[in-house]
Amino acid sequence: MLDKLRPECMASRLKIMIGPKPALLVLLFALLLIGVMSVCLPQGVDWHLAFRPAALELASGRSPYRVEGFFNPPWALLPLVPIALLPENLGRAILTLAGILCFAFAAWRLGGKPLPTALFLLSPPVLHCLLNANIDWLAVLGFVLPPQIGLFFVTCKPQVGIVAVVYWLADAWRKGGRREVARVFSPLLLATASSLALFGPWPLRAGQEVSLWWNASLWPASIPVGLALLVAALRTRRIEFAMGASPCLSPYVLLHSWSGALLALVRSPLELTAATVGLWILVIIRATG
Repeated sequence: MLDKLRPECMASRLKIMIGPKPALLVLLFALLLIGVMSVCLPQGVDWHLAFRPAALELASGRSPYRVEGFFNPPWALLPLVPIALLPENLGRAILTLAGILCFAFAAWRLGGKPLPTALFLLSPPVLHCLLNANIDWLAVLGFVLPPQIGLFFVTCKPQVGIVAVVYWLADAWRKGGRREVARVFSPLLLATASSLALFGPWPLRAGQEVSLWWNASLWPASIPVGLALLVAALRTRRIEFAMGASPCLSPYVLLHSWSGALLALVRSPLELTAATVGLWILVIIRATG
């Protein structure tokens, strides 16, 4: 009986009693936020035209590459299928909230403090991704996951995370040679081989994106910068340089695909501020030009 009256025991019992309440409040707030966003948010063009139709095709047992405008790996659709089955505006709202949470989680895992994280979330690439209902947040999330899992995420948007594949390949070789490389990369290779057997040479479709009129890639002029960042990543063993290199080495990049490169600065508030301000200046110039 006396043990139950000890302060630590009473505190434990109190935590058990009040523990569910904050979680319930968070859940209610999230549901309220989703409801408001489902009414107020404009239609997400990428969700409407590409990702939702492709996810529905996959859920129906058909090839997602029947959808014009879908160029991503098929595993990018797996977390989207349950959302795609909902009414479009509701799924769009859930996708937006998931994007915000994943961007914020990645920033936190990379050591970002609250103010730089908020600045990152309010940057043009992140807002552009959320406004268009794209999935760059999936690729960004991959940077802070174990490589075996992260590889599936970063390859969802190669223009965001493809250099991380090279970085993890070199890192695996350093740690354990061919055996470690096989351990880390075999799940992705198996998934890729299976997807090619099911859907044909879907990676070749990505070449169609390069000629799209809205492509804003700096490639090939950005290749030297990308290679320099790749070398820095391998030499310093810091993934942040690989995050910055990916859009520089991609022939197809839109504004939201620079979110990974910007996230690499989240532990450097002054540099992140300068980059974000510069991006907003670019947005204003384009909007008024």
